[in-house]
Amino acid sequence: MEEKQEVKLIALDMDGTLLTSEHQVTPYTEEVIAKALEKGIQVVLSTGRWLNSCYPYAEKLKLQSYLVTANGGEIWTVKKELVDQHLMDPAKMEKLWNLGIETGVGMWMISTDGVYRETPPEDFYAHNWLKFGCESFDKGKLDVMVKELSYSDDLELTNSLPTNVEANPKGVSKASALELVCDKLGITMQNVMAVGDSLNDMKMIQQAGIGVAMGNAQDAIKQAADFVTDTNNQDGVAKAIQRFAL
Repeated sequence: MEEKQEVKLIALDMDGTLLTSEHQVTPYTEEVIAKALEKGIQVVLSTGRWLNSCYPYAEKLKLQSYLVTANGGEIWTVKKELVDQHLMDPAKMEKLWNLGIETGVGMWMISTDGVYRETPPEDFYAHNWLKFGCESFDKGKLDVMVKELSYSDDLELTNSLPTNVEANPKGVSKASALELVCDKLGITMQNVMAVGDSLNDMKMIQQAGIGVAMGNAQDAIKQAADFVTDTNNQDGVAKAIQRFAL
C-alpha cells in the first residue's frame, strides 16, 4: 500500500460536513481549523454552493487560498478572483427545467449571478449557468430524472443528499477542481485530506491521499473512504483533522 504523504491541504465539503444541521461551524471545529492554518496547512471549502453563500464562512474561518464552488464549476481565490469556470449550455438548462416541471420535482439552478429556486428566469440565455439541481422525497420521481439526465453524455451527475440529483458539465467535479488547486500550490492529491458526506464528494474522497467520510455520510461514501469520522453535529471534521493533520 502506498505510504500516506503529509497533509498539506484539507478539502472540506460544507453542508452535512463542516456545518452542523443549523448551518453553523462549532467553536471546537473553528479552533482546530485555526490550528491547521497556523501549521501552514491550506484549508479549502469544496462545496456545491455558489460563491456568495460560502464566502462568509471562508472569511469567518480566515481561510487563505482557494474556494471550490458549485461542485467544481468554479474556483475562486479568497480575494474573490476567478481562477477557473465551467458553464452549462443555456438550452440544456431550459430543457432540464422543463423536464423537472413535467416530472414534478423541486428545482434550483445556480448561475454566476445567483440561485433560482422554483421560479425560472425570464430568459435562460441571459445568464451564465453553473449547476442544475432537483429534489424529491418520491424516489420514483428522482429515478425518472436520473434516467432522463443519463441520456445526456455531456452531464456529470451527483447528489448532495439522497433526496436530490445535481448536474454539472461533464468532467466537472470537486476532485478535478482540487487537482488544479494542488497544481497551483505545488502539491499533489496525495497531500490532500478530503472530507465529505455525499456523492458530489465521492471523487475527491477517492482521489485524495486521505479520504474521510462523515458519520452521517451516504453508505457509498463510507465504503469509498479510508476513514469514517463522527457526524457533522459531533465535530466530525475537527476530529478527522486532529487525527490526520495535527
